[in-house]
Amino acid sequence: MIFKSINPYTQEIVGTHPILTSVQLRQKISLADKGFHYWKTTSFNDRTVKMKRLADLLRLNKTELALLITSEMGKVLAESEAEIEKSALNCEYYAEKAEQLLKEEINSTRFNSKTVFDPLGAVFAIMPWNYPFWQVFRYAAPTIMAGNVTLLKHAPNVMGCAKAIERLFLEAGFPEGIFQELTIDVPQVEEVIASNIVCGVTLTGSEGAGAAVALLAGKHIKKSVLELGGSDAFIVLDDANLEAAATVAAQSRMGNSGQACICAKRFIVTESVANDFTSLFIKKVKKIQQGDPLNAQNQMGPLARIDLAEKLELQLRTSLDQGAQLLLGGEREQCNFQPTIIDHVQADNIAFKEETFGPVAAIVRAKNEEEAITLANQHRYGLAAAIWSEDVEKAQQLARKIEAGSVFINSLVRSDSQIAFGGIKKSGYGRELGAIGLKEFLNVKSIVVG
Repeated sequence: MIFKSINPYTQEIVGTHPILTSVQLRQKISLADKGFHYWKTTSFNDRTVKMKRLADLLRLNKTELALLITSEMGKVLAESEAEIEKSALNCEYYAEKAEQLLKEEINSTRFNSKTVFDPLGAVFAIMPWNYPFWQVFRYAAPTIMAGNVTLLKHAPNVMGCAKAIERLFLEAGFPEGIFQELTIDVPQVEEVIASNIVCGVTLTGSEGAGAAVALLAGKHIKKSVLELGGSDAFIVLDDANLEAAATVAAQSRMGNSGQACICAKRFIVTESVANDFTSLFIKKVKKIQQGDPLNAQNQMGPLARIDLAEKLELQLRTSLDQGAQLLLGGEREQCNFQPTIIDHVQADNIAFKEETFGPVAAIVRAKNEEEAITLANQHRYGLAAAIWSEDVEKAQQLARKIEAGSVFINSLVRSDSQIAFGGIKKSGYGRELGAIGLKEFLNVKSIVVG
């Protein structure tokens, strides 16, 4: 059996990747075990040198790597290049900060005690296709700088990216077994999680995939971190700067063709400014040029797979049948889905209740800020949110009422190396990035002197 990488714009096969046999998989797990016993003894200085070299290699090969991303999942080249740069910055951040962030802590207790942070083994990662480099480096750079090793199961349609990342690690001087990609299918996942060398599993993906992996992790008593779906609220209050809000709204919903867990999806706008905001939003979105992602004139490419485009189209048609009003777009040709805006979306509408993983923006009208917060929280997901108001103090108070892992005020919701990232409710648990993410798969060990 093989995985096929298919260019979503041309529908041409750009790569084929044979799935590992059971023997090959066991060999890779064994190599990870060998790699860990060496890697955990290396100095931070040694790890830092290699991680910075990796950042340099990402930048040196940016053009080639960006083209690979675009050919496998369809984002425009400018976004692919930005993803490579962001991955390099993450490598540099943890190369420079890991030793400081993992420094032993002297405890202020009645005991003579301290806390140290020890690596545990191999972290098994199951990653999605929408940011095929960033999603990997987001977890891999801190994991490896902390002394662990990693095994990666990437999405089947971006296996070329997975193999390229493994080559980069080796070229940067990391020994074999520190970073390995696994070309495996779903039935092989439990064998990896069950292995004694695997200390835990981190997954970014769907709610269903997260539930299945959490069940396996629990069965084998392994730590898990899950970053799942999102239906982020973009709240626009009466006193918002509407021009700025509409500009960021278009960027947040249509970036990466709307294929991001932290894309704004539900635009909850107070009635007094709803018409003005909507008018500005439409103007901004109309300026987005869609087409061949290799054409530098285009700001938006196709969706990554036809089945994803078909699902989004069904969600849109159902939403319109349920009373939503189509303001812009709505048409699909193969993977190419027009930037779309729908209005008068109610809380029982599918565009409100489900995650729409593509360029469909749902405008929800709220009577006032209190109802806006209620609507924002009226969802099973709790990944991130944005609040737009000129009264920053009030916005910060409202942010405390939002049920989400992060809230951005008058700004684009994004992930950053320095900020803990993750969700609550059905959006998952645990954190990536920041100091907290660095410590997720470590033994937080207390040492007490009597």
